[in-house]
Amino acid sequence: MNLRPDPTFHATPKLAMAAPAEKLAFTLMLSPDGSQPDGLAVVDVDASSDTYGQIVHSLMMPNTGDEFHHFGWNACSSALSPLTGHAFLERRYLIIPGIRSSRIYIVDVKEPLKAKIHKIIEPEEVWEKTGYSRPHTIHCGPEGIYVSTLGGGGVDGTDGPPGIFIMDCETFEILGRYEMDRGIQDKHYDFWWNLPRDYMVSSEWGLPPQFENGIVAEDLLSNKYGHKIHFWDLRGRKNIQTIDLGANHQMALEIRPAHDPAKQYGFCGVVVDTTNLQGAIFTWWRNDDGSFEAKKTITIDPQPAAADALPELLKGFEAVPPLVTDIDLSLDDRFLYVACWGTGEMHQYDVSDPMNPALVGKVEIGGIVKKTPHPNGKAFGYGPQMVEISRDGKRVYWTNSLYSTWDDQFYPGDRGAAMVMANADNQGGLELDEQFWVEFPKGYRSHQIRLEGGDCSTDSFCYPNT
Repeated sequence: MNLRPDPTFHATPKLAMAAPAEKLAFTLMLSPDGSQPDGLAVVDVDASSDTYGQIVHSLMMPNTGDEFHHFGWNACSSALSPLTGHAFLERRYLIIPGIRSSRIYIVDVKEPLKAKIHKIIEPEEVWEKTGYSRPHTIHCGPEGIYVSTLGGGGVDGTDGPPGIFIMDCETFEILGRYEMDRGIQDKHYDFWWNLPRDYMVSSEWGLPPQFENGIVAEDLLSNKYGHKIHFWDLRGRKNIQTIDLGANHQMALEIRPAHDPAKQYGFCGVVVDTTNLQGAIFTWWRNDDGSFEAKKTITIDPQPAAADALPELLKGFEAVPPLVTDIDLSLDDRFLYVACWGTGEMHQYDVSDPMNPALVGKVEIGGIVKKTPHPNGKAFGYGPQMVEISRDGKRVYWTNSLYSTWDDQFYPGDRGAAMVMANADNQGGLELDEQFWVEFPKGYRSHQIRLEGGDCSTDSFCYPNT
């Protein structure tokens, strides 16, 4: 324990933006067929370094079949909340769950180039103490580590609904389920909160039989994937309102609230509208009476394509849907980045007015039909997927793998892992850095990124900007 708060903890988003720039990134590597152990890559992102854009250390796990997906820190700026008893923790450990195995690794990155496993939590312990499986999103809260799950109990994860559980942020012991009253919530995906306002928002993907072996076309066309967002009394641990975005808005995924807690709105990305193949972004907000509303504020059209250029799943549509699979919001709450994994595009929207976003930047790379190469001439397999933004908002990083079985359906054949970076203009505009291209070991794919010292999808702030 430190004698003073970790210097990477910041009271406000504005202070975090002024902090020193990241020099390292942590990126998950997964073995899609489970033949090799998954791993953590430490990437040099310091443009002045001789090893810029290279993996400078990697840590491979002792097991196979985990499928790393999302991960997060043991502690972050939320530790500065007046409600916390843990203000003097270090941002030291990465919590990495295996979405297939339900195993959780605690990795010590105090010395990033000597990253090592601190603890392994086996799936049996997760099931026994929570009744949940398929751990997914990690958020460091004031009093512990929150972990969302995609599965309930039983072999196929459908014995009861999935939810959230909490871990001790010092011992990493599983404490138990979060929910006291879940209401109608029966699926899960992402979650985030406004700490001073004491509410949480969660979203829905699908149950394990709907995603583990690939997308189930019949379920998608029957609108059986998640399409609701849920609002929670954070301390009361109960669902206080659910908004149905419309059954045609299939797979409501990433939740991105405004970083400044004085603002009571946020965004949710929807993968596909089954009536027209559009991708969509909804803006949600809180009214003065405490109730919530949501409105579709961005639509992204599919692109026509010949059937013989499409994977089997899409041939009948003769079009490529954008497939909005990730979104991220800059710390100044000005720019929303939207990954269109199907069409091979990264969109940048000015959301200064959250009800009227404006497209101000776009990069084309990869894509099911376009297959746009990187400016360095190398092929970018798949499309833009997990996106992460530097604290100062000047650099936008992304990788290309969605989920192993979905990769194989939409992009047959192994396309290789990739991680790129685009420079962002503070007035809008996005341009790929020709020098930044990360080479990953053969047989691996790349997924979520975390930046040294925190980033735009890690930290939650407890005090408003001034």
